Amino acid sequence: MTDKTKEDYMIDYIKSFATIEECMVPYKEQRKDLRKNYVDNGWLEKADLKTAVRAYRLMKQCVDFEELKLVYKTLNSSKQITNNLPEME
Repeated sequence: MTDKTKEDYMIDYIKSFATIEECMVPYKEQRKDLRKNYVDNGWLEKADLKTAVRAYRLMKQCVDFEELKLVYKTLNSSKQITNNLPEME
């Protein structure tokens, strides 16, 4: 049996989390540079990049597009929901 307390586990977790975050910094910079490169060269606009990333993430999650479309249409037709959404860019 371990004598570690909840606080000890939290400290261990934060140390590991911080190490991982630190390792990710170069990749985040690289991703930022990639986006900037595509926008600066006029190949894609920021909105195009966001859409492409959304599509990629949906593909990775194996989202059922027919189900998503049905739910989207249902939610989109609900004035109660659409009235509370922020303005789109």
